[in-house]
Amino acid sequence: MTVPTCLTVTRPAAPLSGTVVVPGDKSISHRALMFAGLAIGETRIDGLLVGEDVLRTAAAMRALGAEIRRDGATWYVVGRGIGGLTEPEDVLDMGNSGTAARLLCGILATHPLTATLTGDASLRRRPMARVTDPLVRFGARFMTRAGQRMPLTVRGADVPIPINYVLPVASAQVKSAILLAGLNARGDTQVTELSPTRDHTENMLRHFGAKLGVTTGAEGTQITLAGQPELRAAPITVPGDPSSAAFAIVAALLVPGSAIRIDGVGINTLRTGLFTTLAEMGADIAFTGHRLAGGEPVADITVRQTALRAVDVPAARAPSMIDEYPILAAAAAIAAGTTRLRGLQELRVKESDRLTATAALLAANGVAVAVEGDDLLITGQAGPLPGGGSVATHMDHRLAMTGCVLGLGARDPVTIDDMRFVDTSFPGFIPLMNRLGAGLATPCA
Repeated sequence: MTVPTCLTVTRPAAPLSGTVVVPGDKSISHRALMFAGLAIGETRIDGLLVGEDVLRTAAAMRALGAEIRRDGATWYVVGRGIGGLTEPEDVLDMGNSGTAARLLCGILATHPLTATLTGDASLRRRPMARVTDPLVRFGARFMTRAGQRMPLTVRGADVPIPINYVLPVASAQVKSAILLAGLNARGDTQVTELSPTRDHTENMLRHFGAKLGVTTGAEGTQITLAGQPELRAAPITVPGDPSSAAFAIVAALLVPGSAIRIDGVGINTLRTGLFTTLAEMGADIAFTGHRLAGGEPVADITVRQTALRAVDVPAARAPSMIDEYPILAAAAAIAAGTTRLRGLQELRVKESDRLTATAALLAANGVAVAVEGDDLLITGQAGPLPGGGSVATHMDHRLAMTGCVLGLGARDPVTIDDMRFVDTSFPGFIPLMNRLGAGLATPCA
């Protein structure tokens, strides 16, 4: 279906119910295409997220010389090998995807070629220094706009130098960019992270045959990568994205009497902070059918509507749920008591300033909310929230979907100003929610 620009969401007349499968994990989909493009041989990928962000990654890897074709739901990638990418003939447009742009900078930093990356208006506002600063140490050169923003041009190092780098902030994107750069640098590249972040890159490095060592001690976790391995093609099945499943899960918690199941969701422990937090809030969530897919743990998730209570979420949990804070805020809005979400500074450099925008989203719909430094305080309604307001999405797909879920649990209709960016991460969001009974079909008057 065509995604409406503006949408009005009302509370459904009946509980949400049914079983669905959410699209493939976006983080893993990006990496699958990139690693397959760097491997020798043909990699088969099943379950790839066919969203705008991932399609931009596929286009970029094609422009760099990888052969990529699609046969129904299955993708095939013939890689160029480490160091074998070719200079693109045109600018690489990464659309709205900060993950694709930052990880690709890592790959390009140690290939002796010149490439220019750009993106949409939202991505061009996002800072790139946290990635470009360490990549310069490999010998790469970057030319950017003021504030080290895109568009940017990278000239990869002719003779890359491996580096040791301590992450100043918990960021899987920065860690991954450095490891991707280290693939084409002779010798060992080492990254130290003080707080754990999602480890999809490490899992995929092992899956394709790279030599990787991980040690954890008092000074954090050290990841050591042996440079210039010969990556070999290996089949990948992408699990369902837990960040996408989050919207259906919270919707079921907001709509009285709801009971739904979501099959085949990735439950990597470095991505399940939201599930842990919702369980602490009293949510009825069960995990069954545990299995592995492409080296990642997967399960089926059943959730039933339950009354929620406020919690104090520690900052240390942020890396495991950084994309889920807006939808968690919607759950906190109906809980009993005041929820404090701590240490959300990373939200300020997402597709939008998500911290400020999430607070505004709640306030516009009758929820008492405050931002104290990098913390978000939400006074829950202990039941349905008032609603009746408008959600300004700021070209941010997660704010748009959070607004929809908020509307399902509100007494009065909620208007979302722009739904066009939802397909960047969750193609088919509206039809999937409607299969559960959400009734998302009313364009703004």
